[in-house]
Amino acid sequence: MKATKKLGTNTTCVHIGEVKDEKFKGAISPIYMATSYAFDGVDVKRYPRYLNTPNQEMLCKKIAALENTEDALIFSSGMAAISAAMLAFLKRGDHVIIQQVIYGGTYNFVVSEFDKYGIEYSFTESDKVDDFTYLIKENTKILYIETPSNPLLGITDMAAIANIAKDHNILTMIDNTFASPINQNPIDYGIDIILHSATKYMGGHSDISAGAVAASKEHIEQIWKTAINFGGNLSEQTVWLLERSLKTLNLRVKEQTKNAQIMAEYFVSSPNFDKVYYPGLKSHPQYKIAKKQMKGFGAMLSFELKEGIDAMKFQNNLQLIKPSMSLAGVESTTVSPTQTTHALLTEEERLERGIKDGLIRFSVGIEETEDLIADIEQALKSLL
Repeated sequence: MKATKKLGTNTTCVHIGEVKDEKFKGAISPIYMATSYAFDGVDVKRYPRYLNTPNQEMLCKKIAALENTEDALIFSSGMAAISAAMLAFLKRGDHVIIQQVIYGGTYNFVVSEFDKYGIEYSFTESDKVDDFTYLIKENTKILYIETPSNPLLGITDMAAIANIAKDHNILTMIDNTFASPINQNPIDYGIDIILHSATKYMGGHSDISAGAVAASKEHIEQIWKTAINFGGNLSEQTVWLLERSLKTLNLRVKEQTKNAQIMAEYFVSSPNFDKVYYPGLKSHPQYKIAKKQMKGFGAMLSFELKEGIDAMKFQNNLQLIKPSMSLAGVESTTVSPTQTTHALLTEEERLERGIKDGLIRFSVGIEETEDLIADIEQALKSLL
């Protein structure tokens, strides 16, 4: 669908990036399952690994529209998107600065792979802008941030990062997974390349593995040239499911965000929790920055139980909330980052980042909050 003016978010979710069923006039996008297309006499040579089959191409338009960018690409996972995007702009001898507290998979990718490529990297000591400025070298090519960060929900000032990057002719990348395009559009604050694990909010039903990159046409073209060599494309069935899921993205995320604020305030008021990490709390150290750059504070939070309460026993006592590896589904889930997302880090590395064994990350779903609170209360009852 070609829009003549900027459409509302729900309208964009539903209608932009549809594949029109010209033959049968179906209400939803048909799936083009072919892995082989004509090469002669066509405008576009289509091939699944080229990320340009009909369903792939149209889905990218929806994601770009949601992120206010010119173009987008989709991948088989968030890490496929992150690795392709970073390596598209880095070569031997280049340097990248990475925010300290980030998704553990991204951290592991950098420390496991970059030395093989001869790529230099530095991790900041915090998410403060001065920490990035201090590390900039002549060969620095990328500033990489994640805000809100996983799992401590730290907030990085996107506009400030973009400004120092532009002053030094450096590219900026952000993992925007936790916010989703509904709560945050980094392009509006000068960030160049936006990354998502589309497995999370974009998929939203815990049944899709996917990744996405949104950026200018120029940057997407460069990423595409690298991505087609890595082969991180999705099956057409998954592409179709992701397009279906994005239709309800705004509705889901807004409800989850509303619930998360209520749950964060509950955790703060309860004597059974020591620390609560949520950017929507005025006690959060970067609350003012979050309020400035986010449309909503998101549906992710983390907390630490009062000393003496076993984190795993608590999670195993939950009946409604699911202890589960991933996040951002319509169902509420918890996870211990030390055993999952950050398990590849050493204990020392985790503690340096403030990730303790008792930390629990909570992905808030669309259930009624009174039911979630009741489940937490009953889970605690036998442990107190």
